[in-house]
Parts: sequence; structure tokens; C-alpha cells
Amino acid sequence: MSKPLVAITLGDPAGVGPETIAGAWQSAALHEVCRLLAVGHPEFLRRAVKLLGLNIRVQEIMSAEEAAPSPALLPCLKSGDDAQLSAPPAQVSALGGQAAYDALILAADLAVAGHVDAITTAPLNKAALVAAGHDFPGHTELLAERCGIPWDEVAMMLYLAPGGPIRGRAGLGVAHVTLHMALRDVFAHLTQERILASARLADAVTRAFLSPEELRIAQPRIGIAALNPHAGEQGLFGNEELHVIAPAVQAGKLEGLNLAGPLPCDTLMVRAAAGDFDAVVAMYHDQGLAPLKMVAFDTGVNWTLGLPFIRTSPDHGTAYDIAGKGIANPSSMLSAIRLARELTASA
Repeated sequence: MSKPLVAITLGDPAGVGPETIAGAWQSAALHEVCRLLAVGHPEFLRRAVKLLGLNIRVQEIMSAEEAAPSPALLPCLKSGDDAQLSAPPAQVSALGGQAAYDALILAADLAVAGHVDAITTAPLNKAALVAAGHDFPGHTELLAERCGIPWDEVAMMLYLAPGGPIRGRAGLGVAHVTLHMALRDVFAHLTQERILASARLADAVTRAFLSPEELRIAQPRIGIAALNPHAGEQGLFGNEELHVIAPAVQAGKLEGLNLAGPLPCDTLMVRAAAGDFDAVVAMYHDQGLAPLKMVAFDTGVNWTLGLPFIRTSPDHGTAYDIAGKGIANPSSMLSAIRLARELTASA
């Protein structure tokens, strides 16, 4: 059986993306279980390899089928143009945003066409993306648009594998009902339909990490977060729990989903990490991401649910403040590639 092929986009070249890709590339164990190719301008990778002092040759290729990677050979499918090489390092620029956009579009099209089995995306900067003329809040929305999928039919999930503080049988995934938006806009976008859709997605993907025997013991256990402090205290601190979240939970139970909630998020996350739940549905971005990043910043993986292909990414941003210094930690990039490979095996 052939190894799955994972395409890795460079993200914003002014950030740490190229460095983390080069750092992760050295993993011999990774190359034993999957084939890798980079997507972006190969010169950015050559700069990263030189910065890190690595013995890796970056090879420009013309098609995904040409990729024959090894720990010492990094095939790169070129996107963008040479003008992007002038993107100023460690700062927001339209050139950096365009480079990230071009790499992402090429990788997504490869995945849709079946030329690669999954994509892993290095971080881009939203302001740089907009400066380049692409008005998207982030990867998730851009990929949904490219695939012709409404934004509210995809969800972000931050996934942590079992081990350390995560004691669950399948690790822990936290899906988000709303995507990248101002906190004041969350209330208007929170609907029963969106909560239920996120719960369905969380249930479906969690099954990929559970054996048939585990599923016989219990269907995926999904905790649904409240929005307000103390789950609203019966309407004293807001009525979203009574009028929106609880009805969505009840509807999910009628469909056969194993849901609990709405539960106060502070205690829900503690219980989830301890193994009481296989997945959590958070109502907004920071509600789900902040607790998990606190306990596993270097190993968490962002996973986009609802796309027609597998897409993972590290759980950090462009990190302009350390870009070009050779100190970026590739652990989350490694975890993202590993998860992409595991998901192809269970697809």
C-alpha cells in the first residue's frame, strides 16, 4: 500500500512557516509513514534551510507526482512568482499575503483533484491576506469558499492527542460553532442549527479515533459549552442557554447524538481533559482555543471539519517576533502532519 501524500503550504513566508517545515522535515520517522511535498516558492525554503544549518536539498518540482521526498530532499511545487521573494521579513505585507494565498489555493486544488491525500498549512496573517486583496478572516473561510461550501457548514477543531494532561480514550477535540469574528458578533451568529451542525461534525470525526469496541461501550461523548458565566444561571446572566443552546442539545439527542450540556465552560474543559468527554463544542474562538493551548501549545493541531479533503495546521500563528531567528519550534507542525497522515488512514 502506497504512503499517503501530504502537501504542506509555506504560509506567510515572512513568518515562521518555512522554518517549521524545514525543522519538521528532518524527522525520519515521519518519512517512513507518509510522503511529503511543500507548496510555495522554493527559495523561501532554501533560506530557511540555510538559516537552520540543515543538510536538506530543496528541489523544485513541476507536479505532485514527481515528489520523491526524504529527510535530505525536500520537493517543492512552486506557487506565486519571484516578485514575492521581496516580501519584507517578520512583518505584514501584501507580498507575504499573496504568497500565502497562492500556495493555499494550489494545495487546495491539488487535494480536490485527488493529486494529494491531505494538506497541512503553515500559518498566514489575516491582515497580510487582506492587504493582498483577499478579504477572508483566515484559512478556514478561504478554503470553504474555494470548495463552494458555505462558511457556516465548516468548523474549526483543535485536537490534542491522548497523553499528558489529556486522559481521554481518543484524545480531545474542540469544535467551534462560530469562526473568526468579533466577540460582539458571536451572539447574532449563534443559532440552534449551527450548534447542531457542529455537534454532528464533532460526532462524525471523533469516531475516526475510536475502535469498534470503544464505540460499542459508548458513542462519542460530546460536551456542549454554555455561552454565559455559570451557564446563564437560568437566565440571570443571559438567555442563550435557555433559548438557543439547550434546544440544540435536545434536538441532537433526538438524533441519537451523545450530548451533554449546556455546561459552564470552565468546568467542562477540566472534565474533558480528564476524559469525561471525547469532544467539546465551544461557542466561539477563544472559548475553545485558550484552555487547550494553555496545556499543550506546542502539540495541538487545528483540523478543519466539513471540507471535501483533510486539512490540518499548527496551533500557532506567523510569530513575526521570532521569525528569521532560527528558534521556531516545529513540534506543532510535526503534530499537524502526523494527524493529517492518520486521518488519511481512517478516511
